Amino acid sequence: MRVRPQTREQRDGRTGWFGLWDAFFAVSYLVTAVLLFISDDSDFSHSLAIGALTLVVPWYAGFGRNLMINKTYGRRNLVFASGLVLLFCLTTSFGLIGALSLFAVSPMLIMSLPMPWAVGLLAVVNLFPLVLVGTGSAQVGAGVWGVLPISLLSFTLSVLLGLWIKRITEQSKERARLIEELRRSQERVAGLSHEAGISAERERLAREIHDTLAQGLTSIISLVQATESQLRDDQHQAARHLSRAGQVARESLAEARNFVAARTPPTLRGGSLTQAVRRQADGLVAETGLDVRTSVHGQEVSLPMPVNVVLLRTVQEAIANIRKHARQARTVDVAVTFLPDAVRLLVRDDGEGFDPDDVRQGYGLQGMRTRVAEIDGTVTVTSRPGAGTTVEVRVPGAAGKETALD
Repeated sequence: MRVRPQTREQRDGRTGWFGLWDAFFAVSYLVTAVLLFISDDSDFSHSLAIGALTLVVPWYAGFGRNLMINKTYGRRNLVFASGLVLLFCLTTSFGLIGALSLFAVSPMLIMSLPMPWAVGLLAVVNLFPLVLVGTGSAQVGAGVWGVLPISLLSFTLSVLLGLWIKRITEQSKERARLIEELRRSQERVAGLSHEAGISAERERLAREIHDTLAQGLTSIISLVQATESQLRDDQHQAARHLSRAGQVARESLAEARNFVAARTPPTLRGGSLTQAVRRQADGLVAETGLDVRTSVHGQEVSLPMPVNVVLLRTVQEAIANIRKHARQARTVDVAVTFLPDAVRLLVRDDGEGFDPDDVRQGYGLQGMRTRVAEIDGTVTVTSRPGAGTTVEVRVPGAAGKETALD
């Protein structure tokens, strides 16, 4: 998967906090330099101490800052840290008050080195002022034993500060990693959702084509073949078949236009579900001459359009299967029953039937099951050789009484 480059906001979020550290470093440098300038040491010592301290600024800005930001450890980090310790020692040698620069030096050592190396160099810079006092190179109001607690406390605080900085840094890196993983996961989810949407739309179009155009073309072919066989012997019946073929073609064209626009099927527009079911049954009678008995049970109620569409498509598929496969059928029963909490649709024929365990179900039955499942309904197909086939669909969403209507 293609990973997008970091945005400006992401880069700023990674380095923006460093501006606070730059400000702290600048304040530490200025305070230490001013105190060195006003100290009682000779002017020459002032100059050397301030000069050594000032060299820390370009050493940090030009070399160490990028190492600290990128968090990459290598030989360059050790060179930077060694140079930093050397400049600190020079500054402190020419003016003991330069030890105040520890407030800036200690965090830089911690941020630029692995913790074991940082602890070692922290010990050097924190004990170096003690060495100067012990050797007499620096004069202070207290002796070694007076400076030792301060040095040890400074070293301890530096180590604790280092551990805290490392922990915060690791948490920040982990948070950044999790954010990046979340971003990639969101991209993957978006891609999968897009693919799923495409697949679902293809499935919808495939079902609509199968339930409308394919069945319409099948009916037209059957009617044209019947017309050819009756053209000489029964021209009146042939004309009826041609008229029916034209009607099926017009209905199929209207269905195609409507499913492309995802609108209500023409057979449901301006009529009820039972009227649409009766028209499908009448079409089967006109095409095949079968004895089709249609009945409605219960008080018909208004159903949501998705439920109406699913039940209509189910009737169309069941009738198409009768037309194609139940060649020995003589009677067909189509019943719609409105129950208090559901609608039941039954399509039964007395054709040759089949063994559901031996016959691989085609796309039509699979599409029927998929449609019905989308509205939380169930499909039951019952058949056996020589005993016909029954398709029963039950979907929630109706209320009525169990009174029979013809």
